[in-house]
Amino acid sequence: MPVPVILDCDPGHDDAFNILLAAAHPSVDLLAITTVAGNQSLEKTTLNARRVCEAAGIRGVPIAAGAAGPLHGKPRIAENIHGGSGLDGPNWESGPGAGFGHGEPTVPQDPRDALTLLRDTLTAHPAPVTLVPTGPLTNIATLLLAYPRLADRIERIVLMGGSAERGNTTPAAEFNILCDPEAADIVFGCGVPVTMFGLNATHQVRATPEVLSRLAALGTPLSRLCVELLTYFASTYREVYGFDTPPLHDPLTVAHLIDPSLVSLVRAAVRVELTGTWTRGATVVDLDGVTGLPPNAEVGMEVDADGFWDLIVEAVRVLGSTRPTP
Repeated sequence: MPVPVILDCDPGHDDAFNILLAAAHPSVDLLAITTVAGNQSLEKTTLNARRVCEAAGIRGVPIAAGAAGPLHGKPRIAENIHGGSGLDGPNWESGPGAGFGHGEPTVPQDPRDALTLLRDTLTAHPAPVTLVPTGPLTNIATLLLAYPRLADRIERIVLMGGSAERGNTTPAAEFNILCDPEAADIVFGCGVPVTMFGLNATHQVRATPEVLSRLAALGTPLSRLCVELLTYFASTYREVYGFDTPPLHDPLTVAHLIDPSLVSLVRAAVRVELTGTWTRGATVVDLDGVTGLPPNAEVGMEVDADGFWDLIVEAVRVLGSTRPTP
């Protein structure tokens, strides 16, 4: 049976590909998409979720806006990586990124807020649902605080965030966790099974020139859009981090749900640093058990990058072949 999934995201180039993968693969039942501020403002990430669904012909999946900022403090935005729109690269107004139309996408925004959509979907679905957050964890923490009994309706939480090694926003902290460390602390401590794909894993899946060539060879408007997104993403990763090719972080979550053999996992105690002068937002991953704390998460380690990219290219092929040419 397909895995029932809610994506909680902040699109974002890598989030966009995660939406495509979740919508395209028959082993995933995409129930809803909720958005959070992170890679860009809440208004822009919500618009971007609608844009991606429009461009890929994804209909009937409700999209609701969630938290505009963290539980405490001010929002942090990754404009230096994702650009002013949050999905820079394509011409969203007149090119294929305009959703094969012009201007505002026709895919609607759900009138409910993200918390209500999460509650309603978890309550209504006959089986427990897997939550896949790939941005700051504010929406998920808010859900757990507001409706603690709904934890029983969550099968597991499969997230992109943190690192078993170094950070990418500070030397110690990865962006998603640093945006809302208190929310991350709630999620890792909630008792629901957590699987974490951090930078140590996601940096193994790079969008190489070969990958872009495979996508371009599909020859559809959607594949061209994907190449434009990854080309822009590559330019900012080169400028900011000196990477020769960019990592596509977020889709490792759904790829794992589709094929668990793609990533090796280890059980470990994971704690989120909340007060460190230099380390706030760091995920402290006890791989050797030296703290004596019980494991509370599975942590992604080694990745089959070729298998991952096969899934991504196939998702773009499937959605591109079913989407009418404008």
